[in-house]
Amino acid sequence: MEYASIKSEAESKTAATIEVLKSEYLGLRTGRASVHLLDGVRVDVYDTEMPLSQVATVSATDAQTLSVSVWDASNAAKVEKAIRDSGLGLNPQTAGGVIRINMPPLTEERRKELVKVARGYAEEAKISMRNIRQDLMGKIKRAETDKEISEDDRKRYEEDLQKVFDARGQEVDGVAKGKEADILTV
Repeated sequence: MEYASIKSEAESKTAATIEVLKSEYLGLRTGRASVHLLDGVRVDVYDTEMPLSQVATVSATDAQTLSVSVWDASNAAKVEKAIRDSGLGLNPQTAGGVIRINMPPLTEERRKELVKVARGYAEEAKISMRNIRQDLMGKIKRAETDKEISEDDRKRYEEDLQKVFDARGQEVDGVAKGKEADILTV
């Protein structure tokens, strides 16, 4: 068993988990216009369901307005419908091939709901990291059982690996706190 490979696997998988958390947070509405808000919207065009990014360009014209430029103007109504039906609580308005979306201000109640959703995403990331830790700790224990490493080595490796997971857990907490502050900022 090569401990260095286990440690690098832990670092890469936990880093990937944090990146997933950050990408989930990009789609979480904070009251300000963000081009990533519409990343999950799928549009039914050309007899197939496509991501919005493949049929239009999304830009933030100011802090409260998104502009969606549909490449094929005949699809504008379908894109508008997809945005309206996305569950994001947005009300798009079409003018030719351009769709404008004014971001309504968030109510205090909605902000608190979004904070709960953000905490849920953070908890999912921590659960994912616990599963990764459990898998890698199992590899270390199997190596000891198979007499590849000594008991002292196992303990040292487990302590060192735990430090990686503790640091990543704190990073998740920091990202979550930052997003909560962003959501609660009026």
